[in-house]
Amino acid sequence: MLYTITLILFYFLTPILLIYWAHISKTVNKIGAVVMAYAIGLIVGNLGLFPHASEAYNALLSGKSFLPNHEIQKHLADGKILESDLILNQIKLVQDTIMSIAIPLALPLLLFSLNLRRWLKLAPEALLSLILGISSLIIVLVAGYFLFGNHINESWKIAGVLCGVYTGGTPNLAAIGTALEVTPNTFVLVNTYDMVLGSVCLFFLLTGAQKLFNKVLPHFHDNHEHFKLKKVVQENEGIDNYLGMLNKKGFIQLSKALGLSVLILGIAFTISLLVAKNSQTVVIILSITTLGLLFSTIKAISNIEKTFQLGMYFIIVFSLVVASMADLRSMFRIDFLNLFMYVAFTVFGSMIVHVFLSYLFKVDSDTTIITITALTFSPPFVPVVASALKNKEIIITGITAGILGYAFGNYLGVGVAYFLKGF
Repeated sequence: MLYTITLILFYFLTPILLIYWAHISKTVNKIGAVVMAYAIGLIVGNLGLFPHASEAYNALLSGKSFLPNHEIQKHLADGKILESDLILNQIKLVQDTIMSIAIPLALPLLLFSLNLRRWLKLAPEALLSLILGISSLIIVLVAGYFLFGNHINESWKIAGVLCGVYTGGTPNLAAIGTALEVTPNTFVLVNTYDMVLGSVCLFFLLTGAQKLFNKVLPHFHDNHEHFKLKKVVQENEGIDNYLGMLNKKGFIQLSKALGLSVLILGIAFTISLLVAKNSQTVVIILSITTLGLLFSTIKAISNIEKTFQLGMYFIIVFSLVVASMADLRSMFRIDFLNLFMYVAFTVFGSMIVHVFLSYLFKVDSDTTIITITALTFSPPFVPVVASALKNKEIIITGITAGILGYAFGNYLGVGVAYFLKGF
């Protein structure tokens, strides 16, 4: 019991410390609390702090996350497993439970702040660029699936996860990974490859992309509608600002938002009971996404401050848990080379196809760059790249494309995964 309580406290308190650390340290803030959570989780999970499973216990699991308490006690009494297996099973129960609730609670909170009506009114011209970006991604994902899929375990799930991460970032990655029940090792490995290759891509977008794309695409022309950008920029630059969440007013408002998130989870779970058991997780995630979007259209809900930050807290919790479950010894085997190639093909292939489609539809270079940024890295990166492009007018287009991609990425990811599963 002490082990269980300690583990729960570790998983829920460490993200708070990471958020605070990011607040006081510019270096940690640049790295990001999510990345730090992955790093700490990997270290804790691979230091030998958790017991190793016996061969008998692994055989009894046969694909399950953990064994029910009465079953594990019976096997222990019969001498089939070791005392350490009992402790490990309890650890797995805690990990699985937290993973099961973290994403369903986070999704509505993240979506409450979207206010899709406002985004659609602000920048309808972003829709074409968004469509081109998503089309590019799907074309490359499907092509990559047929190139590398036969050499990657559960490649259809990987395709769905990649579709999520390149339309909405870590929240969509986590949501689709949960919906498709991707193994922790694969989940962390995809995210690791994404971070490494993504940093190369971001460097290119900040430095040479504009000059290169200007050779084949129209230059940005001053026919975009001008908006008052100050409020929108401030909102997204402060997306990592967690201050004020625990004062009296913030605590009360966020408690209401969290209660609503629990209600949405309850409704989604009830809906899932109407379908086959092997489809229930997908139905829960998509139902939560739909209900979260619907509730975001209610002004009283979308106006609650810091719901996005509270949702991100649960994403950090999830990241810490899933990383602590990954086994580094098996992650970087040579047979994962095809997975690395698939991620690289998706990152850079989708960019090339996007530029080609922008050429066909006469979309300017700055709009193309900012849409790639928004879909690949999420809206908070938009002002940074816009500054490098010396073009603040492009911020609205980028943020809108990122918000819409984030909102609908779960549907796309699950849809692409099940489409490819049929081949």
